[in-house]
Amino acid sequence: MVEPAGPLNVGSVARVMKNMGLHQLVLVNPQCDPLGQEARQMAVHGVDILESAQQLRTLPEALKGCQRAIATTARPRKQPTPLETPQQALPWLLTATNNSGLIFGPEDRGLNNLELNYAQRFVCIPSSQEYPSLNLAQAVAICCYELFSSAQQPNTQQQTPVESQLPLAPAVDAASWTETEDYYQHLQDLLLKIGYLYPHTAQARMEKFRRLFNRAAMTKDEVAMLRGILRQMEWASGSNSPSKSKDK
Repeated sequence: MVEPAGPLNVGSVARVMKNMGLHQLVLVNPQCDPLGQEARQMAVHGVDILESAQQLRTLPEALKGCQRAIATTARPRKQPTPLETPQQALPWLLTATNNSGLIFGPEDRGLNNLELNYAQRFVCIPSSQEYPSLNLAQAVAICCYELFSSAQQPNTQQQTPVESQLPLAPAVDAASWTETEDYYQHLQDLLLKIGYLYPHTAQARMEKFRRLFNRAAMTKDEVAMLRGILRQMEWASGSNSPSKSKDK
């Protein structure tokens, strides 16, 4: 949960996580006291989840060590990135061999574009156009139920991203979120150095690269190969001293 402002919401989230068998709550720069009386009252028997929740400063810190990440949003993005329903996308998190992250934004604004960039897929909960905005805790509850329901059906075929409809790379070989994020940062730094990117447009351009590579569902070896190409480009352009990187 990114910058949650309401202790009642945080407590309610802890309770529904306990209901649905989920235990790892991470709070990014919380704007309330997640251990205060209001949060504890709403958590009921989920107080242990509140007490064990990590509090971190930034979203990248929270996602470190994750293999997959899905962000929730109530609005379409400028980039042609598909929004999926919880039923379509969330089972994908369960097929990872390492931790996965499900990201929720602040109550007043949701996730901004920069925060959304850290996710590989995007979930929007269908609701009435008359009043489409869901309470944060209610949105979390719907997603927690979907994860719980999917976990009870381990033989159900997991759906692939609707943008590509290509089979995902085997989970055992899939690059982690940290590995892909390190690659994106490396790519951006190099493209800025050689003048392909400019600081004022880098974020928008990198969104397109992220969509391209996220669609490919890269493996560890593929990310290592791409990093090797970047290092060789740095050496050839004089940005770094020679280094012999192994092609995979």
